[in-house]
Order: sequence, then C-alpha cells, then structure tokens
Amino acid sequence: MGSFSQEKNINLAIAMKTGEYLTRNLDNVKVVYTRSDDSTVDLLDRPQIANRNKADLFISIHANWAKNKNVSGPETYIMGLAKDEDNLAVAMKENEVILLEEDYSTKYQGFDPKSPESYIIFTLMQNVYQKQSADLAMKIQTQFKERANRNDRGVRQAGFWVLFNTTMPSVLIETGFITHAEEEIYLNSEQGQDYLASAIFRACRDYINDIDNMSNFRVVDKETGKKEISVIEEPGNKDNNGIVFMVQVASASARAEIKSENFKGLTDIVEIYAQERYKYATGKFSEYAEAVKYRREIEEIYPDAFVIAIKDNKILPLQQALDLKKKK
Repeated sequence: MGSFSQEKNINLAIAMKTGEYLTRNLDNVKVVYTRSDDSTVDLLDRPQIANRNKADLFISIHANWAKNKNVSGPETYIMGLAKDEDNLAVAMKENEVILLEEDYSTKYQGFDPKSPESYIIFTLMQNVYQKQSADLAMKIQTQFKERANRNDRGVRQAGFWVLFNTTMPSVLIETGFITHAEEEIYLNSEQGQDYLASAIFRACRDYINDIDNMSNFRVVDKETGKKEISVIEEPGNKDNNGIVFMVQVASASARAEIKSENFKGLTDIVEIYAQERYKYATGKFSEYAEAVKYRREIEEIYPDAFVIAIKDNKILPLQQALDLKKKK
C-alpha cells in the first residue's frame, strides 16, 4: 500500500498498456494476461498460465515497497539466490501473497515465504533460461533509464515462486516504490504508466530482434506458408512417452534455409513452426540430462541455446515433459 494507492491497480494498468504496445507494434506476437481486471490469481496459477500457453517470455509486473521512504527507482529480477538481504526481502514480500490462499502449505509443498530456510530450494535449481532472462532484464533496465528517465537500480537475483515455476525466459519487474512520495505519484499517473509500459515494450522488441538476428542465416523466399515442417522421430528408447529433448539454437519470424553454414557448422538442424515463429533445434535425445550435456558442448558457438521438449511434433513445456517421463 502507498499513501493513496494500491499496488494491484498500478500493476494492472502498466501490464495492460504494455500488452497494447506489444500487439500494436509487433507482428506475430500474442499477449496472454494472467488477469485483465480486478481479480485475484493464485501465485501457483500465474506461471502455469504461461506454461499452458507455451509462452516464449514471462513478465511479472509489480510495484515495490521499502521502509526507507527515500528509496526510488525500478529494478528487474531474474531467478536465482538472493545475494543480499534487500533482494531476499523483496522476494519474501512478493511470495507472501500465498498466505492468503487456502491450504497454501499443501499447494506449495511446505514452502514458507517468511522463512529464509525455505529459499534454499532455489539454490538447487539449474535455470536453463538464466542467460536469456538476464539479457531481457538488462534491456528492460536500460529502457527504464533511457526511455523513462528513471533511477536505474539494476538487474538482481532472488527466489520468486513465479520465476521458479516457469518454463521459459522470465523476469519480475519492480517498476518503482509506492513508498516514495514522488514516485507513487509517477506510478499512478497516465504519463508515468505509459513511459514504463513503452520501456518494457521496447526492451521486448529489442530482445526479439536479437533472437531473430542471432543466427545470421539467409531467409528462404519460397514456401512462406505457416506449417510445422519437420517430423521428429523418437530415439530408440520407446519408454519415454514419445518425448524427445532437443537444443534450440535460433528462432525467427521468417523461414531460414537449412544448411550448415547458416547454423555455424551444425548439420542436424530441425525446423519447427510454433506460435507463429520458426524455431531451429539440434540433437535428439531421450534423456533430459543428455540434452543438457549437448547444450554445454555447443555453448561456445550458441551461448543462448536452451533445451526444449518435443512430443507429437509439438513443443511441450519442459517441466510438463519431465513430469510425464517420471510417470512412465
């Protein structure tokens, strides 16, 4: 709570404006909101909405709070272990919303948002999207500073439940402090919300453009029809529920010619059309660990590559794929 405003209203306004910027200015982009009105969505459900929709990015928008009323400026978080007490305090504040939910202890597997010991779980997590998340976070902070002229508090790490459970690059944005008198006015103003939303949009645009340009491959002029191209054959192990793990190395809005010189010498590239984008992956593995090992082997030429799961020629959320394999 600020002196005259509520965080939830600020968050919704900026999120809706950001979505409008994205859909109005970027082709082939679909925005899925966790909420579009004054409703409450359980913390557990927020990342699952993104996972079910097979989102390419997850952005969680918030407003910050501090005992020191002189602190101001936006900061963007990625998943990781909190490196100082301030970062941990922010994560605790955002995670405490689960205490309002029924049977939260069972739903969140005993996780206590008020206990520092509960955050040890996040040290055990290997986030395969950390590099991409950090890249997006840095772009967001740059735009906040340059576009919105805000005090840049930088990119930080902490254990947020919503980031822990997503299966795509994810960031949590604290747009400013409602406990700072001037910043609270800014966060509630039409102009302030517009500038912040515009900054987030520009960061997403630059991130997408970087992904498109990452491979530096030649675009195919023919066969522009949108369809899934490659049939992905299952590896020899027939006990893996038809799931194949691959390493995605590139993504683009236009098709690329598949030849080794376009993919830095890789010869086993597979093209997958999903969510109105062409995605290019290499390697076919029945085990997740094998795909992770291969990703590390090609990390020098594709530092932003990451593991994906395929079932029935469609990309499956990674956590869902791992859960299915456990049930085999």
